[in-house]
Amino acid sequence: MNEDFLGSDIKFLTGVGPKKAELLNKELNIFKFEDLLYYFPFKYTDRSKIYKISEINEEMPYVQLKGKFFSFILSGEKNSQRLNAEFFDETGSIEIVWFQGIKFVKDKIKKDKEYIIFGKPTVYRDKFNIAHPEIEEAESQNTKINAALQADYNTTEKLKKGFILSKNILSFQDTLFKVINGRITETLPDYLLQKFKFLSLSQSLFNIHFPQDVDKLKAARYRIKFEELFYSQLKILKIKNNRNQNTVGFIFKKIGDNFNNFYNNNLKFELTNAQKKVLKEIRADFLKGKQSNRLLQGDVGSGKTIVALLSMLIAIDNGFQACLMAPTEILAQQHFISITEFLKELNINIAILTGSTKTKARRLIHEQLLNAEIQILIGTHALIEDVVQFKNLGLAIIDEQHRFGVAQRAKIWTKNEIPPHVIVMTATPIPRTLAMTVYGDLEVSVINELPPGRKPIKTIHATDAKRLRIFQFLKEQIALGRQIYIVYPLIKESETLDYKDLEDGYESISRAFPSPQYAVSIVHGQMKNEEKEKAMQLFVKGITHIMVATTVIEVGVNVPNASVMIIESAERFGLSQLHQLRGRVGRGADQSYCVLMTSYKLSKEAKQRIFTMVNSNDGFEIAEADLKLRGPGDIDGIAQSGLGFNFRIANIVKDQQILQLARNTANDILDDDPELQKPENQILIKQMRKLRRSENIEWTKIS
Repeated sequence: MNEDFLGSDIKFLTGVGPKKAELLNKELNIFKFEDLLYYFPFKYTDRSKIYKISEINEEMPYVQLKGKFFSFILSGEKNSQRLNAEFFDETGSIEIVWFQGIKFVKDKIKKDKEYIIFGKPTVYRDKFNIAHPEIEEAESQNTKINAALQADYNTTEKLKKGFILSKNILSFQDTLFKVINGRITETLPDYLLQKFKFLSLSQSLFNIHFPQDVDKLKAARYRIKFEELFYSQLKILKIKNNRNQNTVGFIFKKIGDNFNNFYNNNLKFELTNAQKKVLKEIRADFLKGKQSNRLLQGDVGSGKTIVALLSMLIAIDNGFQACLMAPTEILAQQHFISITEFLKELNINIAILTGSTKTKARRLIHEQLLNAEIQILIGTHALIEDVVQFKNLGLAIIDEQHRFGVAQRAKIWTKNEIPPHVIVMTATPIPRTLAMTVYGDLEVSVINELPPGRKPIKTIHATDAKRLRIFQFLKEQIALGRQIYIVYPLIKESETLDYKDLEDGYESISRAFPSPQYAVSIVHGQMKNEEKEKAMQLFVKGITHIMVATTVIEVGVNVPNASVMIIESAERFGLSQLHQLRGRVGRGADQSYCVLMTSYKLSKEAKQRIFTMVNSNDGFEIAEADLKLRGPGDIDGIAQSGLGFNFRIANIVKDQQILQLARNTANDILDDDPELQKPENQILIKQMRKLRRSENIEWTKIS
């Protein structure tokens, strides 16, 4: 079947038409025949067995019955009517109830006809009934495609109102497959089909929508999952290979005076073994003559910044400039202050460039970058403006990289004719499976060791009933000279509501911790930068005891004296964000605490998140739990990574073995045929081009 046919507008499929097509477009992103073909069921119902009414029991989730209707009774007022009917077979009867679509049911169902109904039996007044069952004429089953397992498709309220239910989508699929008639162009080479004994693409797609049996369904799903994961890995590995072969990189041969002076005389602490290992990996990159792209993962407080600084000193010692780009002005300022403090004994010119840098200072920075007077530039998105040009940028470091889009990160490449080495850093640990999928084109370094002397943060779960006891604990901590964060959630859909939550929280905290004995400051995203910075500096200097804030303090604030983090409505945060917030404390030698305040009633998933936080301080363990709870598409930063794959059926958490097989297979193919020039691999080139067109992403420049 050619691509032109599968590219046909969905409205031209028999039974759809313009109105239903518009709903399918808006609600399910189904625009063409191919979109429908790849709109997969979320579950299957066994429709192979027809039960007798006498066999129904309370443990049955769904039943399929065959019989006839009689005694329709309409009751209730006009706006709250219900229709009751008796449905019977030779063994007994059951009550059927409708609260909606009553006219449609009365007009459609005939008393003298035999029907097959399917629904969930419930007990009401000691008698079984089924509300809103699926209904079809018994004789019509003979004309249907014979599938024992019936596919169930996700729909929406708007689709239901437009009479597009799961069974209607199944009917559209039936129509489409009759037109296709088994003619679907294969997307994997014959040698892979034979090697793994895969079903053909045509057989796989048919058995996903109309499974002939459980084994065929498993085989079909396995093949489609493999294909999705295989092409994602082939794409990533090909990018990585091209980069290794075609990009020239600066060679930083020497470890010079700046590095040695700082390392031997100014570094006040011993690097951890993990930091030393990562530094060796980065140094090895700098000697290869290839442009380096490395992802540096490290938990909150693991010491990524010092590794970044030492890497920048290597670049400077070899006559190059370095830059560090952070996602927020607060974090950029924090880096500028800490790096300036670290290097105060060295003759190195450091500058900061952000959105609030004045025009006169900005012009001077531009000038000093071009004549290489500035050796380290720290900043925000302002660094990637076209007007910002370096004389010889050798190393670019991107902090909290998931907060930058692909296009933004790629602009760093344009700052030199030969691209600088790039290190992207994240304090959000990425599970191995996700790193392999999303960042598989980068080399990965991990700092999995905290500096000595750091005490694990004690995490406590508390409800409102314990609030007075928590307040007493906070007063005891303040009496010991400690400081406290109290964070309120900020949910995008309800910014005004949460802003009010913060204001209410600030008022109640101010009452519980009255002036002048206690000083309370407030920070939130709606404040002007100067006000925000002023409030934060009061806290940094220890003038205020408590900072009431939104998640603006998630990154960028380093106050070693802060020993308690209170997270209000903690159930409204994801695991990754809870872990990031907790990482704002525990930066000094004192015992630190994180208190997760929640409502009494929690969902099963919220309970699991809270349990995970209370029982683990390991960012990678938490990231794995987050991945299992939320799924790969929801993890912070994946959408921004530029390699966030929208898998239709594969799940990189549950399908790790298939993912590994797909990656190994892609590796083997590229080892044998790096440019995919062999005739048997032309199908791979064709499919990759098609996928690239559909994603509309420039894959050649991603870091």
